[in-house]
Amino acid sequence: MESIQATEAAMARDPADVVVRGKATGFLQEIVSGPFHLQADEPVDVGGTDAAPTPYDYLLAGLGACTSMTVALYARRKQWPLQDVTVSLYHSRIHARDCSECETKAGLLDRIQVEVELSGPLRRSSVRS
Repeated sequence: MESIQATEAAMARDPADVVVRGKATGFLQEIVSGPFHLQADEPVDVGGTDAAPTPYDYLLAGLGACTSMTVALYARRKQWPLQDVTVSLYHSRIHARDCSECETKAGLLDRIQVEVELSGPLRRSSVRS
């Protein structure tokens, strides 16, 4: 009980990093992250209005942004002549029974495929694929 009260007290003092609000009648969500205002929604075929990216789109965007930033930071530290980083991400769902290395064999699993493309006068000896 004390830890719940301590958490509630801390939340009262410190504003949340991200706040998400939505009506109970639909999927459209308003997202506030500091000075930034975003929205999230679902496609029409699942009951949304397709007015904004889906939560999975934001998940992929976050993963892609972190990957791109990390690769660029590493290249700057190594003083590589990297010019651009492009990260392409693909989300799909697969049957668990089709995953040979997975412990779970029931239901569906989320699968994220990531491709990273580097451009610039890079040497293969410096950058491994």
